[in-house]
Amino acid sequence: MLTSVHKSVAQGTNFIIKNVEFESEGVTLKGTIFNPKKPHAALIVVHGSGQEKRMMQFASLLANHGMMVLTYDKRGVGESSGIYAGPEVGTNNIDSANLNLLARDASAAVNLLLKHLPAKHIPVGLIGYSQAGWIIPIAAEKNSKVNFMVLFSGPVVTAREQLRFQFFTQGKSDFWDLHTESESRNHIKNDPDKYQFIDTNPRDALSKLSIPGLWLFGAKDVQVPAKLSIEHIEEFKSVNKLYEYRLFPALGHNTTFEASQEPFNEAIKWIKDLENKKPSNKN
Repeated sequence: MLTSVHKSVAQGTNFIIKNVEFESEGVTLKGTIFNPKKPHAALIVVHGSGQEKRMMQFASLLANHGMMVLTYDKRGVGESSGIYAGPEVGTNNIDSANLNLLARDASAAVNLLLKHLPAKHIPVGLIGYSQAGWIIPIAAEKNSKVNFMVLFSGPVVTAREQLRFQFFTQGKSDFWDLHTESESRNHIKNDPDKYQFIDTNPRDALSKLSIPGLWLFGAKDVQVPAKLSIEHIEEFKSVNKLYEYRLFPALGHNTTFEASQEPFNEAIKWIKDLENKKPSNKN
């Protein structure tokens, strides 16, 4: 449902902003569409973990680079109804049930954005950060209208493996000065799980997709095992999946534009080159 329309001018580029709402799994989610004059692609922003509202600054930056964008408040957050599940309220937000629910929300967002596309066909993609690495592949598998995906620091390991790694690093910024990749992998493989929940392996969905995907990692990440994730991407590339990655040696888990322009610029360049990648969805 369209609730308001106004024009915004930022960094010298005109785009139309529309506040919208849509239904997903019994709740109403509210968000905003950014529509530049001649979009190269259409993007749905998928949240990381936490109480994420619509990402207006990120969406505005994308729109100023010719991207049509839908960003929305996560369920139970901001103006969206529903129940928020996250560590702040004592729930396990990486349980399979919650990740699949958030994936269905993202799929519903895709369906809404499709209704607002200009007459000329443009590719539709999912873009997100961190926890979105599990959500986006599931959403893309659910919705055949998704043509590509971009993931900033998105894990290509199971939720349990990511937790084992995170408990090992304890978020310490100097972790990689004191530990080796071999030690990290041994811990991920053998450490007993502290919590019991239904696991999620993003490779299950990724194996079924034939759309292009781009992952952007920081080599100093202490939340997601970047090199192990890259190894799994290489395995997919060896069987001709259209998956690519970029590794930034100086960056940690934060690979967004706030930390460095380089990953963002790589993502924009990759998206604009999509016409050479012939995006589709499932095999």
